[in-house]
Parts: sequence; C-alpha cells; structure tokens
Amino acid sequence: MKRGLKLKGMLRLYLKWPLFLSILFIIMDIQLFVINRRIGVIGAVYCVIFILITLILNFFGKKGIRRDLVQFAENYGKMQMNMIKEMDIPYAVLSEEGQLLWGNDKFLQVIVNKKAARRSITNIFPEITQNILPKLPEPKEAHVQAGERYYRCVMNLIVDSGSSVGGEEELAFDQMLDTKRIIAMCLYEETEVINLEKVREAENLVVGLLYIDNYDELIDSIDEVRQALTMALIDRKVNKYMQSIDAISKKLEKDKFFFAFKQKYLDGLMSSRFSILEEIRNINLGNDQSATISIGIGVGKGTYMERYEWARGAMDLALGRGGDQAVVKNGEKEQFFGGKRVQIERNTRVKARVKAHVLKELIEGKERVVVMGHSIGDVDSFGACVGIYRIAKTLNRKAHIVVDEVNSSVKPIMERFYSKDYESDLLIDGEEAKELVDESTLLVIVDVNKGSYTECPDLIDMAQSVVVIDHHRQAGDAITKALLFYIEPYASSACEMVAEISQYIGNGLRLRPAEAEAMYAGIMIDTNYFTDKAGVRTFEAMAYLRRSGADVVRVRKLFREDINEYKIKAAAIQDTELYLGEYAIAESLAEGVESPTVLGAKIANSLLDINGVKASFVLTKYNGKIYISARSIDELNVQVMMERLGGGGHINMAGAQLKDMSMEEAKAIIRETIDNMITEGEA
Repeated sequence: MKRGLKLKGMLRLYLKWPLFLSILFIIMDIQLFVINRRIGVIGAVYCVIFILITLILNFFGKKGIRRDLVQFAENYGKMQMNMIKEMDIPYAVLSEEGQLLWGNDKFLQVIVNKKAARRSITNIFPEITQNILPKLPEPKEAHVQAGERYYRCVMNLIVDSGSSVGGEEELAFDQMLDTKRIIAMCLYEETEVINLEKVREAENLVVGLLYIDNYDELIDSIDEVRQALTMALIDRKVNKYMQSIDAISKKLEKDKFFFAFKQKYLDGLMSSRFSILEEIRNINLGNDQSATISIGIGVGKGTYMERYEWARGAMDLALGRGGDQAVVKNGEKEQFFGGKRVQIERNTRVKARVKAHVLKELIEGKERVVVMGHSIGDVDSFGACVGIYRIAKTLNRKAHIVVDEVNSSVKPIMERFYSKDYESDLLIDGEEAKELVDESTLLVIVDVNKGSYTECPDLIDMAQSVVVIDHHRQAGDAITKALLFYIEPYASSACEMVAEISQYIGNGLRLRPAEAEAMYAGIMIDTNYFTDKAGVRTFEAMAYLRRSGADVVRVRKLFREDINEYKIKAAAIQDTELYLGEYAIAESLAEGVESPTVLGAKIANSLLDINGVKASFVLTKYNGKIYISARSIDELNVQVMMERLGGGGHINMAGAQLKDMSMEEAKAIIRETIDNMITEGEA
C-alpha cells in the first residue's frame, strides 16, 4: 500500500492545537469541581463535547485538509510550470547522458530541431560534449551558438536524495524520468556582448614592421639610375598596399617601414597570403636578383607596447626563417605566410665575423664549454660540435661534446675521437653533462634551434649561458634564452657556419685532420654530395677544411652503402607511388637497417632524380613512430608542409614524426596535406 501524504511542520502543530486546549479545559474543570460540584458537572459536559468535536475534526477532517493541500500544491505547481514554460529565458531538463527531456517554449524556439535534441543535446550544441556535462552537483558553464545567436549555458546536476515527499505524484514523476539524476540547463543570451566584442576587436590596433631583406645586395647589383627607380617603385607599392588597408605607415630607415592598421583588415591580408610579397618580388628593372621583403605583425589583447614587441618577435622569426615571408604573432601563437622561394646566399662575411667575435668573448668568460646537437645526431651535427670543441680548446677552455645516440653514419667518424689524441671525457652522455653544467659553463647548441629536439633538453634549463648556431629555419618554439642566436637559413650546413666562424677566432686556431674531415663530411652529407644548397661560401668553407687536412677519399669511403640497405632502397623506389603524377610517396623498411631514418633520407634524395617529381616523401616505421623524410628541389616548400605535421626543417629538406597511426593513415595525411597546399596556392 502506498504511503499517503503526511502533514508536517507548523501545519501539523496547528491541527493538533485543539487537543492541547482540551487538556487545559480538563484542568479547569477539575478546579470547578473543587469549588462547586454542580458547576463542575456542567463544565465537564461542555469539555466532553469540545473534545468529541476536536477528535471528529482531527480524524475525519484531515482527509479533506490533505485533499485541499494537494489541490493547492497542484495548482501552485501548474502555475510554476506555466511560469517556467512561458519564461523568457530558455530553460530545459536533460537526462544525465545529455538527452532532452523537457524544454520551455523559449528553449524550443532556440533549438528548433526537438527530435535531434532528444537524441543528444550535442546535436544542437556541438560545444557541449560528454566531458562538459556536469557529473557532480556543481554548476558548469559553456558558451554555445545557435544560428546567429550566442548563449552562455549554465548546467546544474540535480540529484534526488530520496528525502522528499513519497506520494503518488513523485512516483509518477520518477517513472517519467526513469532516473534520479537530471541536468537543469539555462541559456543566457550574450549575442550583443559578443558582437560588441567583435566590433572592439575589429577596431583594435595592429602593429607591423616591414623590412627589405636584401637591400644592400639589390642596390649593388644595379647602376645608380636604376637604384633610385627600383627603390621608388618599392616605396610606391608598399605605400599603395598600406593605403588599401587604411594603415598609417612610416619609413624608419632606407630598408625598414613601421605601420599600424585596424585588425578588421588582417583577415583579408591573411586570406590573400600577403600579396605584397609577390608584388615586390616581381619588381625587375634589370637587376640580377629580385627584391624580397619580410613582414612581422603583432596582434592580440595586450598593450600597444606588447603588440610592438610581438611585431619585433615576428620579424625576428621571419628573418630567422630566411626572409621573403610574413609572420603574424598573437602572444605565443604564430602563423607563417610565404617563404616559398630558396633563400638567396649572401656573399658578405661581416655577420660571421661579428658572431665569431661575440662567441670568442662568451667562451673566454667561462671555465668550460659543453656542446650538443640534436637527438640521434647526424654527421653535420657531430661535425659542428667538433668544430666548436676545437675553438674552445684554442681558447684554453675545457670542452665536452654531449652524445647519447647517433645514427650509423656518424660512428666511423666518431671512433677517431676515442684515440689517445683526445681526452677520455671529450664525449659524454646527457647524465654526465648535467653534473658539469653550472654558472661557469657555456652551453653551445648546434644544428638545431628547438629545445625539445636537442640531445638533452634539461641542459637548456640548467645552463645560464646558451649559444645557438643553426642553419634550419627558425620555428615559433625556438630556444629563447640564448645569449647568441646565430641562424642562417641560406647556409648549407651547421658545419659550414662553424668553419666560417673558426677562421675569425684567431689565436692560431688550426683544425686537426680528424676534425676537418668530420666537418667536411657534415657539409657533404647535408648538401647531398654538393648538389643541394651548395653556394660560393660552401665551397670556400670546403677549401678551408681541405687546407686543414681533410682527406676527401677517406671521407667518401666512410659513406659507402651496405648491400642490404641498397636492396631496401631499390625496393622502396620500385614501389613508389606518384601522387598526382608529381609527388613521390614511398615506404622504407626498418628491419635489418642500423639507421632506418638515414636510409629514408637517402631514398628521398634519390627520388628527386625522377623526371617530373616536385617533392618526395619517404615514410619509415621505427620505434613505434612513423618518420617522414621530405625533399624537394625548388617547386614546393617542404618545410611549411612538415610544420603542418608538427615537424620542420628547410625549404627543400624537412621531416616530421607521426605517432599512433598506421602507414596507410600516414600516407593519407600526406596526400591530404598536399591537396590543402595546392588549394591554398602553396604548391
């Protein structure tokens, strides 16, 4: 039998009050008996009548009172329900899994599709996922959009503890919901606030810098008459471009501009991928080389000074990546545009001489030098480390090279440094390096500018003085605490850069044959046997190394291929897929190969020799990851492509690593990325 409605609290006490008065009347009647028996009898009669009436009302009238109370509660509940149903604020009740159980009129107007909401509220508001739905009795918020309207969604988990009235009405409600945990959802419209925020953001001031990358080289390549015409034409195009976005621009120096404009124009510039880059590049009045510019833009919610600093940081990134591109920096986030052309080599060595002087002072100011390259070091990385070691020894400083794991091509070169001609602690691992790095140590990082890619990233946090020397284009997450940051994307290799620096150190520096050969090998491998990115300064560095005792024949013998690797290479080339007839995608086996990633790079280089191939991509599955070696000649910027996959590198030589996917999924991602770049005009 179902438990009926029980009266509680003040209402129950109010109904019991006549019984309490009966006790008082009985006491009064007893006193009347004492005074006068006849009066006491009369009082007793009236007292009995009062008690009988009270009992009758209490036991027989209670049902009527309960019925009236239930009717009142029902009417009150209906009134509440009508108020909620007609309330101007969208309100709904969801199941614990996010299915719509009930919604008021305003809520149903917002969602429109009631059937989809009954399956899941996520069908209406994709922003509300299972992770966002409240699991505890604490309110949760989410910002959602329905059509052109924006709402702040507040959700509360309501839990039935079982302590409420247990009548038939509650049981029916429980049966309807089939749950004792529901979610109350309320939507507060914030469309006007968001639209005002968009207007405010569109009116924000964006700060920009524009530099002419190769001003000196451009001027030197033409006569005086065309110099004035060329610069006038560049200035005219820049000013016209600034006028199109209603920008305030000011020429700071002969090759530098400052400008500011409203943020509402930024999307248009980005969608056109900063067409001014191509316009300036197409200026040609008989000059031997094209003019190129770099643009750095700072945008965000910071102060004007912070945006200016972001613009400067964006310009440093653009120049560090070789110029001829635009970088938009919003706090810690960067976006890159342009940079599709191979960088023009600069013949001047002024920068190398200045960097050499600074490096010399930094080394002389410390007691020891610790050098490291990137993880799984290659020949270029190791050769550059050896060059820095010789510089430190020439300046009478103790030096160590951090080596944990290297590829197979490095081992024959590295073995020569275990001889009696070198200290036993020349080559150390990361754990040993951690014990050495302190305030009196200079940490030099070569052939890499991302901290997470180094041989031992912990050393960067431990060291107080850091130097970075690299030829890869700078990325947004590059090492920021370096005292000396020497990035030259036009250089063929880190060994070339270190060879140039060595010539300006002085103090009678002379490389030993083993050191010269290590550096020579680094240049040779990174230029693919002097066919890629080998400029005038590359051959000058090679000549310096030859004079220092590098034996070309011995170096060539070190890099002869194993017969098994040659067979794997041939099989990979045979099974190569030519996507769209221009992009070679191949798979290299890792079984039975000492350095699978190195073999993948060799295969990628070989695929470029196929007629009509714009770029090659070789995938190698190794140690639970898929390593991608990407190569091109001059028609595709593989660095931009690999950055989209979380990697990086050079314009024509880059790589990336993919986790938790099959080989076919990785190939599909490469095809999709190629399609996207073609659509965006990047390929």
